Amino acid sequence: MAKAKKDLVKNDAVKESTKPVASKSKDNDGSFNLVKFLAESREEFDKIVWPSRQQLASESAAVILMVILVATTVYFVDNLFLWLSGRVF
Repeated sequence: MAKAKKDLVKNDAVKESTKPVASKSKDNDGSFNLVKFLAESREEFDKIVWPSRQQLASESAAVILMVILVATTVYFVDNLFLWLSGRVF
């Protein structure tokens, strides 16, 4: 009986800890504040680290090379299966 009571208390504690917590700020009344949104957006944009021109070029070349490699592999595997199906059927 004591174990069942402990399990109930434990389950209630888990349920309480997973409930969403409401924000208690006074200015969060559900309305949209454009000025605050733009100010916070500006703060987030200031955190962006843009790549250098050299890094952008090298990573773009790597992506293009990988796309060509995968496309070529798919082409050859497709032709292999086409050839094999022609031999079987």
